Amino acid sequence: MGLITLVGLVAKNGILIVQFANHLQETGLAKLESVIEAATTRLRPILMTTAATVVGHLPLVFAHGPGAGARNSIGIMLVSGMIIGTFFTLFVVPSIYILVARTHRAAEVEEREAEGAGPEVAGAAV
Repeated sequence: MGLITLVGLVAKNGILIVQFANHLQETGLAKLESVIEAATTRLRPILMTTAATVVGHLPLVFAHGPGAGARNSIGIMLVSGMIIGTFFTLFVVPSIYILVARTHRAAEVEEREAEGAGPEVAGAAV
């Protein structure tokens, strides 16, 4: 159950950066500028989510008594996983975005040129 929570939160944080970077690219920024701006803008919400998750699950790390072993393992996994996942979200996701993501602005220019070339060719043939 802790692993599902961890994967969901880390994926949500990564999606925040990618979605905002795509939006910034569509407004005219270059790919590198957009991902830096997206990571900077979304830093606060990502850190707030991480802090809330870590502080909320910290009592599981220090649990003792009957059933403490299961609580400790879930707590340690969530706390350490969120810290590591936040590092990956803030540094690895933007790096992979730069390598893998397509440039949205270039695709829009190509579509406009293709639409503009169609009527000119048809008009020249008449």
